[in-house]
Amino acid sequence: MGITGPLIGSGRTGDVFALDDDWVLRRYRGWGDAAREAVVMAYLHEKGYPVPQVREERATRSDLVMQRLSGPTMAEAGMRGSITPEDAGLLLARLLRDLHAIPARASAVAADHRVLHLDLHPENVILAPSGPMVIDWSNTEEGPPGMDWAMSALILAEVAVGDRAESGVGRAALAGLLSDIPAGLRLTADGHLAAARARRATNPTLSAAEVRRLGEAVDAVVELG
Repeated sequence: MGITGPLIGSGRTGDVFALDDDWVLRRYRGWGDAAREAVVMAYLHEKGYPVPQVREERATRSDLVMQRLSGPTMAEAGMRGSITPEDAGLLLARLLRDLHAIPARASAVAADHRVLHLDLHPENVILAPSGPMVIDWSNTEEGPPGMDWAMSALILAEVAVGDRAESGVGRAALAGLLSDIPAGLRLTADGHLAAARARRATNPTLSAAEVRRLGEAVDAVVELG
C-alpha cells in the first residue's frame, strides 16, 4: 500500500500516516499481524466497544487502515493534569470490565474466555471528544479475563517501580485499577501475574533494565492488591 500522507505518529513497533481527514494508516515495522487485528477490532466495533472503525478489506499483515481520532492519549492527558492517576486507573478498569462483558469471538475452549487486549495502559487509550477509544490491538488473544487484568496491572506497576519522577503516578494509577477489580479475582504472584510476567519478559520492545524490574513490579501489584 502506497503512502499518501504525512507521518503523524510513531511507537515502539510501528508508524502512523495520515491518509485524509477521516482515515490513517498504521504500518508495522517488521512484526505483527494487522489483518488479524482488524478482524478483532471490527468485531468489537460491531458490539459497541470503543475501538476505531477499521477497513478490513484494506488490511494486510503489516498495514491497518483505521478511523482517524483526535484527542490526547490518557498518558498525555495525565501529564497535562486533565486526568488524575487514580481516575486513569479507574477508567482502565471500566474499559477492561466492558471488554470482558462481550462474548468471545472465536474461542470454544472455555465458557469464560473473552477477547483480551493484553496491553491496555494509558498510552493505548485516546481521550477523543466522543469518549475514550482503545487502540493498539496487536497483542489481542482470547482467554481468561484475569490475564488482561494482570497485564494492565503489571504495566502500571513497572512505572511505579521505575523512574522516581513517575513512580508515584504509576502507583496511584495501579491503586485506582485494583480498586475496581472484579469480585473473586485475585492477582497473586503464582497465578495470572506469573504468566503476565513471563509474557512481558519476552516482549522485544522492553529494555534489559525493564525486564529486570519485572519482579519488583509483580511485588508491587501483590502489595496493593
